[in-house]
Amino acid sequence: MRRYDVVVIGGGAAGLMCAIEAGKRGRRVLVIERSGEIGKKILISGGGRCNFTNLRVTPENFLSANRHFCKSALARYTPSDFIIMVERHGIAYHEKERGQLFCDHSAKLIVTMLANECRQAGARIEVNGVVTSVERAGGGFIIETGGGPIHSASLVIASGGLSIQKMGATDFGYELAKRFGHSIVPTYPALVPFTLGAEDLARYQDLAGIGLPVEASCHGQSFAAPMLFTHRGISGPAMLQISSYWRHGEELRVNFLPNIDAAEWLLDRQQTRPAAELKNVLGERFPKRLAQRLSEIRFDSRPLRQYRAAELRQVAAQLKGWAFHPVGTEGYRTAEVTAGGVNTDELSSTTMESKKIPGLYLIGEVVDVTGHLGGFNFQWAWASGHAAGQAV
Repeated sequence: MRRYDVVVIGGGAAGLMCAIEAGKRGRRVLVIERSGEIGKKILISGGGRCNFTNLRVTPENFLSANRHFCKSALARYTPSDFIIMVERHGIAYHEKERGQLFCDHSAKLIVTMLANECRQAGARIEVNGVVTSVERAGGGFIIETGGGPIHSASLVIASGGLSIQKMGATDFGYELAKRFGHSIVPTYPALVPFTLGAEDLARYQDLAGIGLPVEASCHGQSFAAPMLFTHRGISGPAMLQISSYWRHGEELRVNFLPNIDAAEWLLDRQQTRPAAELKNVLGERFPKRLAQRLSEIRFDSRPLRQYRAAELRQVAAQLKGWAFHPVGTEGYRTAEVTAGGVNTDELSSTTMESKKIPGLYLIGEVVDVTGHLGGFNFQWAWASGHAAGQAV
């Protein structure tokens, strides 16, 4: 039987960071990755350039049933700490917008960096590793694998969530946590496009490919970012962000004119372009096909001089609070992350260790901490992995 101080199940961002930190402390570490390569989610992120962190990370950028849980780990491993590693490996990067940091070239550089850090720390990585069972035994854990049994003093579950199932995502981590007595905050797809019903698709489907900046709102949360019409519904960063807060059956409100006083603008145009039809005036601000469609759905094509001021204010109010009624989302197939997960009340916020099972640690996406779009989920992976790596 092989013996290690630490076995990490999952060779993604969180698992690799944990292995690096534990290895630096002289721990004998094994990372077991079920797929044929490590860091698969890193490789596809950011269009292949990996949005590896965000300069503006705060606890408010994360959802959790316990909104305070993430604070400790995030405070002790910051974006600057990860940037130091990136710069030490000579990886060129840039800030795209709103603090989002991307590799100049390829996400492969981040995976290679993490693999090299593991190697330097003495942490062993095994790919195509299938874990068939885990039991507590001998003051630690017996992990049964396709390559035989392994004994480990500590076990780290870093197996991720249910998102992007074509890459092999499973519920393994949740099921293993439940076997050890942990409860699961209900999971759902987050950072995911919306799907629309037949009636709305008839209105918007032929607008697929049209995008514009909006502000999307739901449950008192608002995000200003681009929106994109698709063949199946609505997407774009604004929709992905608000999807983490939306629940089935609820409506979304979209402000199509987020940065102006729409009523004042329309009243001004009534003076300067009195003969212009409303759809043509809207075309100053919107893609023309969208301007025409919004007019067809809610308004008429009268010249502006035929509108009373109160009517133009009503038009403005509708443009500032356009309602969509999604019938669902694209689900885990395209969701960037899984919201919900292992109940954080049952974990130490300092070490990520289970309060129920000594020596068991849970990190990354499998835990009920979900970041906003823009590098926040990677920063949670680095921070939670670092916290566990300092303790295992």
